[in-house]
Amino acid sequence: MANRDRPAGLSPVGHLNGSPWNGKVRTYSINVNNTPAIFIGDLVESDNTYSADSTGKYSGVKQASAGGNVRGVAIGFSDQPYMAFDTTDLNRAYCPASKAMYCFVVDDPDVIFEVQEDSAVNNIDADMIGLNADITVDTTGDTNSGISGMELDSSGTGTGAAQLRILGVVDREDNALGTNCKFLVYINEHEFRNVDLTGI
Repeated sequence: MANRDRPAGLSPVGHLNGSPWNGKVRTYSINVNNTPAIFIGDLVESDNTYSADSTGKYSGVKQASAGGNVRGVAIGFSDQPYMAFDTTDLNRAYCPASKAMYCFVVDDPDVIFEVQEDSAVNNIDADMIGLNADITVDTTGDTNSGISGMELDSSGTGTGAAQLRILGVVDREDNALGTNCKFLVYINEHEFRNVDLTGI
């Protein structure tokens, strides 16, 4: 059976020590000048231009670019620095461009994520497990579901520096090596693993 083509960015599933993901997130701010929109499952990076909200309590983030250090993965948004519904738009599941919001980010550098490969040029095969790869950036995630369109760049795997380390194929009956395969990865170029501010 063919793998379903269902990109969803990165989804936290566990930790490198073998334990399941514990649900922990940290709150960050998104500046009103943010572009593009940010979706659930997007990699985010520190926003040097707008480094924190007016209180200084919440560091700024923006959607990450392909290549370079990242802070973590966005999994939720709110108009307040805590989980809360926006009563003017109960269906909002993402942060639109040019909208100041708070963002809940999985920023633990030891979290393992599930992500779909893009299969744009080739598919990742078994001898590529353990290699590194960047994400492909989709700035137009699904505005109905709020889900990211980011995927693993299957044509850019290698031993050089890249954002993600490929750990293996997700072990599910509906998933196998081939087009649109889902993989387990961790963030290789994490800002918390970097000892200086270069690239942040």
